[in-house]
Amino acid sequence: MSKIVFRILSISFTVLVCILVVCGLYRIGQDCYEFGYRVYTEPPVADGKGQDVLVQVRDDMDLKELSGLLEEKGLIRDANLFWLQAKLCGYKEEEGIYTLNTSMTAREMVEALKPVEEEQEEAEE
Repeated sequence: MSKIVFRILSISFTVLVCILVVCGLYRIGQDCYEFGYRVYTEPPVADGKGQDVLVQVRDDMDLKELSGLLEEKGLIRDANLFWLQAKLCGYKEEEGIYTLNTSMTAREMVEALKPVEEEQEEAEE
């Protein structure tokens, strides 16, 4: 009798673990999809005219620090998301003071953060 009870408990535990693994994988997949979707569709923080914000990019600042700064200043919602968006757009850090707006998308911010010489080279091509 105890072997039967042990076997039933063993099967029940195995089924429970399988269900938890499947639910966990589903949730992880859902979160990854939502993050990936936001990479290309994230709306600006503000609608309409927005608010101008000055951002100083230092020479020793990497993209992760810049992303944190933009989130801190209220220009973006998620620093990790902006970091990935900027990497995908080919952003290279360039020291300077830039005026960004809360109504700008991540792509527009990356374009605004490009050095002036690089913009002129692209216009000539």
